[in-house]
Amino acid sequence: MKQLSVFSGFVGKTFALWVVVFAVLGFVLPDVFRAVAPWIVTLLGIIMFGMGLTLSLDDFREVARRPFEVLIGAVSQFTIMPLLAVALTMIIPMPAEVAAGVILVGCCPGGTSSNVMTYLAKGDVALSVACTSVTTLLAPLVTPWLVLAFASQYLPVDATAMFLSIVKVVLVPLALGVLAQKLLPSAVKAAVPVLPLVSVTGIVLIVAAVVAVSKAQIATSGLLIFLVVVLHNGLGYLIGGLFARIFGLNIAKQKAIAIEVGMQNSGLGAALASAHFSPLAAVPSAIFSVWHNISGALFANFASRFR
Repeated sequence: MKQLSVFSGFVGKTFALWVVVFAVLGFVLPDVFRAVAPWIVTLLGIIMFGMGLTLSLDDFREVARRPFEVLIGAVSQFTIMPLLAVALTMIIPMPAEVAAGVILVGCCPGGTSSNVMTYLAKGDVALSVACTSVTTLLAPLVTPWLVLAFASQYLPVDATAMFLSIVKVVLVPLALGVLAQKLLPSAVKAAVPVLPLVSVTGIVLIVAAVVAVSKAQIATSGLLIFLVVVLHNGLGYLIGGLFARIFGLNIAKQKAIAIEVGMQNSGLGAALASAHFSPLAAVPSAIFSVWHNISGALFANFASRFR
């Protein structure tokens, strides 16, 4: 078990590398990973169950201790990235399915890897965790209606069906994870060190499946989508940090908000796009998953120099 925990920790620390490797494998060996596509929603549910196993009352006490800062993080998350996505789809010509996918990933909550990047950046980790938890819990209510407002010009959007999907794939697994903590504390404590391996495995399989299913479209539109994702992600860091600074937050909190805004739950984006739009609409989320783990590490390394 100790060796498995060590291996899990290693995989967690080299997350970005594995995402890139499996994205390439999905493109080179599409027939292998197409079989994973029907399991995307299940894989995301497993990831969210793992997140539920790690949530604690302290995460929510943090919200009560400093509601203003968490509010800034949540509002930033659900305004900056959706509006940036809309602006990019208006400025850069792209297929309707790609535009809908870009907007969808922009409307998702913060990704859990943002917490790790905030730690590496010497930012306020407690604030990052609180913001991720709050935006994840708000996602069933906020994400579908943002997508309806901004993406319905490109593709039909069933906000109610999307709401039910997010409840099923996010809230239910989270609740089961929290319940497992209460009912089986010893088993959960033993399992926690292995969770990075489970989460990374789930994300890389989702990315590989989306890439495999959309290989032809990526071959023709991949560079365009990559450009949009890089701009979306980078501007998210920049504007998120500026937004926190405008409200007078210190440098550690600015780092946390910047990273929280720039890094999305792209696994959720891929699952929702696959279920409600098309394989091509899921490609921005898959590329976002690859890129934001690379850019997050680079941004964290740069930001760690400022205190």
